[in-house]
Amino acid sequence: MTSPRRAAYAVTIVGAGIVGLFTAYQLARAGAGPILVVDRGFLSGGASGRNGGGVRQQWDTRATVRLARESVAAYRRFGREFGYNIWFRQSGYLFLAETPAELARLTTVSQLVRSEGLDARILDPEGVARRVDGIAPGAVVGGAYLGSDGTLYPFPAIWGVYEAARALGVEVLLGVDATGVTSKDGHVAGLVTSAGPVATPRVVNAAGGWSGEFARRAGVEVPNVATRHEILALEPMRPFLDPMVVRVSDGLYFSQTMRGEIVGGLTMHHPPGTTGGMSTSPEFLPRMARTLTALVPRLGGLNVLRAWSGFYDDTPDGFPVIGEDPRLPGFVHAHGFGGHGFMLAPAASRRVADAVLRTPSDLDPEQFGPQRFFGPRAPAAVERLQLG
Repeated sequence: MTSPRRAAYAVTIVGAGIVGLFTAYQLARAGAGPILVVDRGFLSGGASGRNGGGVRQQWDTRATVRLARESVAAYRRFGREFGYNIWFRQSGYLFLAETPAELARLTTVSQLVRSEGLDARILDPEGVARRVDGIAPGAVVGGAYLGSDGTLYPFPAIWGVYEAARALGVEVLLGVDATGVTSKDGHVAGLVTSAGPVATPRVVNAAGGWSGEFARRAGVEVPNVATRHEILALEPMRPFLDPMVVRVSDGLYFSQTMRGEIVGGLTMHHPPGTTGGMSTSPEFLPRMARTLTALVPRLGGLNVLRAWSGFYDDTPDGFPVIGEDPRLPGFVHAHGFGGHGFMLAPAASRRVADAVLRTPSDLDPEQFGPQRFFGPRAPAAVERLQLG
């Protein structure tokens, strides 16, 4: 096991997923070093290496739309900034509605997205069929579409930010577990790891599905729940599908990669928590096969190449937790992204870095900060479009 090179760091970050690495990169660019990132697994071993690569700007709330729009702009320039091709294709996102009530909900979302200057559209069944060749007749009453949404390949994105952060002097230790936080006079004083303790006045919790567990190790409670979601890849076929497709009713989603593979998943309602691991359940493959082929029958003859799972990191109101914890100054939250850390990481990490540096942020703490969960008060807003 590799040990930290220093006894003390200006900032330590728990979690080397896309949010943790982007945050380290932002802080290093701001001259906040020395910075240490630790992760209990391998690079891309968590949700950052297990997602479908979707990046969308269609959301229920204005704040999330703005973060997503900023992230899309960042991914468009990713190759120039980091020197890695992430194959970001703005080929659209299409939400499917099976009932008039679902279509009415998507219409409200599209109106909000359009008010933010994005060309969101509501499609009738014929418009949906033009974008999903072979969709079963009568399967939908319509859909919501935004052509500037799209997909990317997660792995070169992770490696690109990882290499850029290290080039700026960030130290990344993999296979090292963060086991606790020490404090002095009520303020963060150090991080305890399986490779030994280090002194630090700032600890960032970017542990994804394990963020609730690590927060408790630090002595603060957050209401995050880890939920396992499953995904698969089907063998390549001739290209026929441009957008990522998501169905509102059951969370079914799928897209076609540039290699022709169909990649998608389905909500399965596993017990909460990380103890079940990230394997594939016996129920997933047959249910996914029935559900997907009922919607697009032409996919029925394809073989499954591989299947896997990963953890969403869900909060009660659907917003991530971003900001310093007033119960433990120096402890900064950067988690609770559900299954959408990749979508929001470039923009969200800038706000996490602001919290670490204690510079002003445009995020409303009553909407994103940990204090919104203190006491019995209801959340100020709820982000409900936690699909795909």
